[in-house]
Amino acid sequence: MSEVVLINPFEVPDDKVDALLVGWERAAAFMREQPGFRSTALHRALTAEARFAFVNVAGWATPQHFADALKRMPALTDPEIRFYPGLYRVVREVG
Repeated sequence: MSEVVLINPFEVPDDKVDALLVGWERAAAFMREQPGFRSTALHRALTAEARFAFVNVAGWATPQHFADALKRMPALTDPEIRFYPGLYRVVREVG
């Protein structure tokens, strides 16, 4: 089975950007140590018109690896930062 991709967009109030960055660093450090973790990168929108200001993209070996890691991860604490994680698999690619 091929790698899966986590795509996790964030809704972040302007006054919570620093909190998001700190929380993302903490979560990334935790996830790096989990079985099946491949990589992660946080992306920031270049325009204010983008639906989501930040999007995290991460690679995992399998959906189960991600689910297991998520069960062990400490909870995020800021209710004003909303996120919408989803796992995906590449179905078409141009390279």
